[in-house]
Amino acid sequence: MIEVTIDSVRVNLMSPQRLVILREVGSDRYLPIWVGPYEAEAITVALQEVEMVRPLTHDLLKNVFTAFNAKIKRIEIISLKEDIFYGSIVAEANGKEITVDSRSSDAIALAVRAHVPILVEESVMKSAEIKPEDDMSSASAAPAQSPGPTRPAPIGEISSDRLSVFEDFLGKLDLNKLDDKNKPEDDDKDKPKKK
Repeated sequence: MIEVTIDSVRVNLMSPQRLVILREVGSDRYLPIWVGPYEAEAITVALQEVEMVRPLTHDLLKNVFTAFNAKIKRIEIISLKEDIFYGSIVAEANGKEITVDSRSSDAIALAVRAHVPILVEESVMKSAEIKPEDDMSSASAAPAQSPGPTRPAPIGEISSDRLSVFEDFLGKLDLNKLDDKNKPEDDDKDKPKKK
């Protein structure tokens, strides 16, 4: 298993999904994991050590482990199937190790609160890792020539309905007046004359 730390939690403005970036300890290998907005918020709140008046769901889960004399030892991201990461919470109770199935996002949120290591299975890291130098070398290896002309994407029925608002607006514009906008006498033509 590979130990990782949380490098960052990122926001995608085009979707409600968030991205948790895990970084291998002592390396430049990164593991991006898509999570929901609530799980991302739970991770961020714990990272920033924000005190809440009442326990959030992950705080409650940590409290339940404590109430049953179970100590959370680590969390693990054990597999990746069909773009879904599978995690587990490993705890110890009465001298016995217990593994609880978990979504990776929930396990990470709990790990931050319990201050325990986050471990990733080597096969998961290999299949989904990102290395900055790989991205840089592939960008620099790209041909310098332009890709050539591209055709615009076809406009579907929904888009043309939405674009009709702009079509109406553009149809009402008097382009001749726009060209002469710097001439003060043109402005006076449209005003009613005083008697």
